Amino acid sequence: MSEEKITQIQETLAHQEREIATLNQMVTRQWDEIDLLKKQIRKLQGSLQEVTESQTTSTAEQAARDKPPHY
Repeated sequence: MSEEKITQIQETLAHQEREIATLNQMVTRQWDEIDLLKKQIRKLQGSLQEVTESQTTSTAEQAARDKPPHY
């Protein structure tokens, strides 16, 4: 194998290693963002559930108060 061919292979390998490192960093950032988004979704689901339960209770209480006096 010629010296030129070996140099070309080394350059290709170095380029691939940089690309793999860049892709690895990108994937790591994406997983961090996914974890953050999952936490936010859980928090929003909890808040929505609280509001829904509060609204249901308020609606039932309102219906009881609005009942005609002859009941």
